[in-house]
Amino acid sequence: MIVERAMAKVNLALHVLGRRADGYHLLDSVVGFADVADEIHIVEAAQSEFNVTGPFADGVPRDGSNLVLKAVAAVRHHMDLPSLSIRLEKNLPIAGGIGGGSSDAAATLRALQNIAGQKIPSQQLHEIALQLGADVPVCLAQRISRMEGIGEILSPLTQPPSPAIVLVNPNVECLTAEVFGELGLAKGQKFRDGVSLDTATTWRNDLLEPALRVQPVIGSVLAALNETGQCHTVQMSGSGATCFGLAHDIATARIVASEISEAYPNWWAAAASLQ
Repeated sequence: MIVERAMAKVNLALHVLGRRADGYHLLDSVVGFADVADEIHIVEAAQSEFNVTGPFADGVPRDGSNLVLKAVAAVRHHMDLPSLSIRLEKNLPIAGGIGGGSSDAAATLRALQNIAGQKIPSQQLHEIALQLGADVPVCLAQRISRMEGIGEILSPLTQPPSPAIVLVNPNVECLTAEVFGELGLAKGQKFRDGVSLDTATTWRNDLLEPALRVQPVIGSVLAALNETGQCHTVQMSGSGATCFGLAHDIATARIVASEISEAYPNWWAAAASLQ
């Protein structure tokens, strides 16, 4: 059996530069990965099957619309694969702004190459990942990176701005399409100029205001993280609704996650290392 972890993708910065004529949004983002993850379990089987388990299994599609199965279909065009039994252990919130589906697809691409015992050439693999979704290439690398364009331009960064992170989701879905719809950019429209991402003081999330209109509870999550007084940076990840706080060490992150879980038992909170 092959087991691949699909770590949570965190947009430490997400700058929207504009929208292309084809409708894709142009981004400039710093992406890190928190060591809390979904898992992909794959083993050869007499017949193919796909199952979903875990605390967030409800609501995950089991048909061909699932990115895990799309990844399998894409790889089958490039190499022979046996019948496979695949289980997705869904530990991350759905539609939470932390790239769960994209990270699952990337983990599947890594696992399938191990199952087949052969590698897809890196450029070809990058193209397959991008066809599956704009966030899949960076999730394939699964290390802190600068992500530009629509997700196809990746530059490795040396280290995250903090060794530990607290992730908090109020257990609501925040659909990316709705948030970008609230942003309201027309095709071909410029939004903002890029800024240097060399220091974290310039980082922002341009989707925060539209996300607050879609899910106002995000404001309560940000306030709860700030009120702990233990996070030196608090922001929303991706298109929400997951927010994060950066902490100076994992012990502090665990204290913050525990405090929030106690104060808001219906929310999901997790402390993790950041890479």
